[in-house]
Amino acid sequence: MGLEPFRAGREEEKEREILLVLAIFAATIAYVAGLNPPGGFSRSSQGGHTAGDPVLQADHPRRYKAFFFLNTTAFVASLLAIFVIVRYHHELQENLRGRRLRVVAQLYGPIIAALLGLGGAYAAGSCRDSKHTAYVFLGVVFPVVACICLMELRLAGRIYGSLVNQIKLIPGWIYERLVKQLNKLMMKTSQIENLEKTREYIQLLAVLAATIAYQAGLDPPGGVWSAIGEGHNVGDPILLTTHPARYKVFFYSNSSAFVASLVIMVMLQNEKLVRGHAVRAAMILDLFGLMGAYAAGSCRDTSTSIYTVAMAGAVLVYVVIHIVFFTLDSKSTAARLEKKREVLLLLAILAATLTYQAGLTPPGGVWEEDDGKLGRRAGFPVLQDRSPRRYKAFFYCNGASFMASVALIVLLLNQNLYLPGIQCYALVVCMVAGLFGLMGAYAAGSSLHLRTSIFVLVLMALVFLILVGLSIEMVIRHYRPRGGGGGRGGKASDDDDHPPSSSEEAMKPMYLMLVGILGASLTYMAGLKPPGGMWREDDGNGHSAGNPVLYDINKRRYNVFFYSNSISFVASITIIGFLLCRMMRGGKMHLAPLHTAMLLDLLALLGAYAAGSDRQMRRSLKVLVILPIVMVVVGAFYFVSGKAASPTSQTDAAAAADTSNGGSATTTTQQDTIHPLQSSV
Repeated sequence: MGLEPFRAGREEEKEREILLVLAIFAATIAYVAGLNPPGGFSRSSQGGHTAGDPVLQADHPRRYKAFFFLNTTAFVASLLAIFVIVRYHHELQENLRGRRLRVVAQLYGPIIAALLGLGGAYAAGSCRDSKHTAYVFLGVVFPVVACICLMELRLAGRIYGSLVNQIKLIPGWIYERLVKQLNKLMMKTSQIENLEKTREYIQLLAVLAATIAYQAGLDPPGGVWSAIGEGHNVGDPILLTTHPARYKVFFYSNSSAFVASLVIMVMLQNEKLVRGHAVRAAMILDLFGLMGAYAAGSCRDTSTSIYTVAMAGAVLVYVVIHIVFFTLDSKSTAARLEKKREVLLLLAILAATLTYQAGLTPPGGVWEEDDGKLGRRAGFPVLQDRSPRRYKAFFYCNGASFMASVALIVLLLNQNLYLPGIQCYALVVCMVAGLFGLMGAYAAGSSLHLRTSIFVLVLMALVFLILVGLSIEMVIRHYRPRGGGGGRGGKASDDDDHPPSSSEEAMKPMYLMLVGILGASLTYMAGLKPPGGMWREDDGNGHSAGNPVLYDINKRRYNVFFYSNSISFVASITIIGFLLCRMMRGGKMHLAPLHTAMLLDLLALLGAYAAGSDRQMRRSLKVLVILPIVMVVVGAFYFVSGKAASPTSQTDAAAAADTSNGGSATTTTQQDTIHPLQSSV
């Protein structure tokens, strides 16, 4: 009985994690689909089309409106769900335990609205035939209804099980025997938890590696030929024709990474393979395959490929030197080190995913045809010819971030390396450097205009100065006691003596980190590939290849999108950077400023979506109106369900109080039996 509160708390944490992941999933899909609608964009102003406008809007206006509003509803509802889960989850703890309808409406209402909106948007945008749309819609609605029915049946089963447990009283001698058996099982709890965590990490890595390798295989670097020519057909990879050896290196490396990821997913189903070194070896092969594919596909000359791979070696050498010469006498607990490892691994996976895609398909696109007069070569980046310095800045910043992230992932998979690396902050320093590389690549590749780039650089400089100031303060605070004797403590991690007040408070930074990862992943790719696409060639009307189409046809709307997207990106990086500094300082920084940054992040993301998802002011304003509508609908259901459940909730509260009193008495009488079990663990 003493384990029930712990078990309930873990279930609540897992439940909120699942809800947050669902909300992030919905926001990611809806944001990308809104800025890149089905059917693509018109490349020219002919046949009733305007360059940069969605093709679906002109050919199927009703279908486009249905897709637009359903997708927007899903995006807004998912942002609302993220804000509620992160900001107010601690206030809903007691209500979550009671399963009141009011809280179910507040937490699950936006999630359900987002998922239904995604289903409707998919039905409207995935095909052009009404009959097929009806089939898709029925295929979306029926599974959702079936899942809801299954959830209700499961809830009824839980209620029945609780009644049976209340009726059946377990004798004392059976209870003692259960405790003894439980003691034996819990001796292995730490080993099982470590195994499960390793499996989760590798599973996440394998899924993301398979995703980016699959996309890169279907959309190879350099693009594909748009017409039949000498030695190639329509749709053939340009790189295969211009650089066959380089394409083969990319293809086989990328394919090896994809196949290795699939093999790892199968191997993770066997516990014996997870305990051994086979899965880790396959994961290392997977990561090296991605590194080889990136080095071969991101550039066209051998020396640059060598420099790119050398970046990863430089990171590994730096980490080893830092560990050897600057190792601190840390007394961090294993649990705290594991938390730090989890955060660093999430960030490294984020950076590797973004930079791999951006490196193989650089901003501005690639030339589709050779032009000897203008010196253009098919498959080469447009930005490289238009602005060589800007392209070099983007390439090296993006490449450094990718290689640093992959090197960190390799180190974080080895316990002998990541434990001292985290204790002496070597891995944290590398991760911060990788994030600043990501910011530099965004500043160089998101715009070809000096004024907008200066705006992004100023924002990033402010973040950099703040983070550097916090880091210097942390170093001074750490080394001050060694020179003077008294002070605020001389331990590298004196925070371990003062753990968080509750698991709720401990989970807040992780929720904020996930929101920061969401914002950074969305805005980075949207900034490098803005809505409306890029001009493919110089048409003589003031349009330059590689420039955003939206900038030329509607400069004001593009500026709103660009600045909102950049603010959201910098706010996301700020959240991530502050949480890293907080982790290094031992959790001694307040989270209130980060909640403000999160709100700014989500509002800027909403503004960028409103500006970039449509070309008409009327519909863009409706995007902002959908937010209060969703809040009113959820609030109305919240109020109605609260009135209907108020008598029951009061009865449940009284019963819970009686149960807690009785449970505490029982726990006190059997404290001598349970305490040795807990202390041994």
